Amino acid sequence: MINNVEKAAKNFFIETWGCQMNEEDSEKLSGMLKRLGYKRTEDRSSADLIIFNTCCVRENAELKVYGNLGMLKKLKIKNPNLIIAICGCMMQQKDMAKNIIKRFPFVDIIFGTHNSYKFPEYLNRVQQENTSVIEIQDKESGIVEGLPIDRESTVKAFVTIMYGCNNFCTYCIVPYVRGRERSRKPEDIEKEIKELISKGYKEITLLGQNVNSYGKTLEPKISFSDLLRRINSIDGVERIRFMTSHPKDLTEDVVDAVAECSKVCEQIHLPVQSGSTSLLKKMNRNYSKEGYLNLVKKIREKVPDAAITTDIIVGFPGETEEDFEETLNLAREVQYDSAFTFIYSKRKGTPAYDFEDQIPEDIKHERFNRLVEVINESSARKNKAYEGRTEEILVEGTSKNDNTKLTGRTRSGKLVNFEGNKKDIGKLVKVHITKATSFSLLGEEIQ
Repeated sequence: MINNVEKAAKNFFIETWGCQMNEEDSEKLSGMLKRLGYKRTEDRSSADLIIFNTCCVRENAELKVYGNLGMLKKLKIKNPNLIIAICGCMMQQKDMAKNIIKRFPFVDIIFGTHNSYKFPEYLNRVQQENTSVIEIQDKESGIVEGLPIDRESTVKAFVTIMYGCNNFCTYCIVPYVRGRERSRKPEDIEKEIKELISKGYKEITLLGQNVNSYGKTLEPKISFSDLLRRINSIDGVERIRFMTSHPKDLTEDVVDAVAECSKVCEQIHLPVQSGSTSLLKKMNRNYSKEGYLNLVKKIREKVPDAAITTDIIVGFPGETEEDFEETLNLAREVQYDSAFTFIYSKRKGTPAYDFEDQIPEDIKHERFNRLVEVINESSARKNKAYEGRTEEILVEGTSKNDNTKLTGRTRSGKLVNFEGNKKDIGKLVKVHITKATSFSLLGEEIQ
């Protein structure tokens, strides 16, 4: 299909909102386009093709899309041959494509999460037939292997091990836009990782909406802990990370694998969402506060140096001050290394959208600020403990804020900016940590 599209030395611009899954989808779109002869540009005004890869988990992400689409109208008038495409989770919502075309009739291509591999075909139709293309598949299909991919980094890479989600948390739109769980075959995952290693990649992050459910749709059966052990045995892999874990499915065997596999990093992202058992039930999370804390205890016992990060929602419908205090107390008890904190955002199509006991915006923001203060305190405390230590850092490149410094992460995922030799980019080096801030560490490479 890709070879049928006329090759042309044209520029494309792609902007991505959302999670790591969206980022990898964009890398595949970029890979397909580069195979067609397109070159990537960071300047919208010089692009022949603009792609927006959208997210719909929170309202702000959708508003950004609308705002950015509005700004493209002038570019389209200036360059009538400009092709504008929109894809991603937002497009999978009911009637969204119809609404987009109504508001922004200059959009040329709209497609969803289940058929992004067909993008070269859609592009060809627009170019050859001078027509618009709108194709949204309501249901997920099989997994398409072997798509070209243009990686953002030359040091570390995302590898998706499964797609979709079966959990149906009452606040979450993901199962409706990403479909049911489908796992990739382990041999396909291993093949992709070996190819990455042959190209010099050092760190692999395994992706899935719920990686702990990996393998449940496969025959013969294979568990996520089995997969971790298999990847750990691949020659050349230096570091293995994974996200995201659902607390109800994080088994003791997975914790054991993290403890026993030398290449699996001591970092576990474990979204709690709330510290109130009653709210967790209303969210359909299928675990209690006590169960979550017991899981954290097991992780601390078996992987003492593990960094634990989380997601927390503030202002879920029905959240009382007592519920919120339980969340604050849980955060103080766990002492998270960091957390993604979110103000609850209504998502049409989810059960929580119709809950009557919505929380006023002023209360949401007041609670959010209190939570951030607690998280920042624990994050700063955790980082402070690194001062004076020597850590192994995978050098990812130069610092975004100071290109005279290098940047990388510890095995526990801490961001480190440090004085060092640029020849060491892509290598594992020892760095002496000299100072901690709330969000990162500073250091000096040990020569």
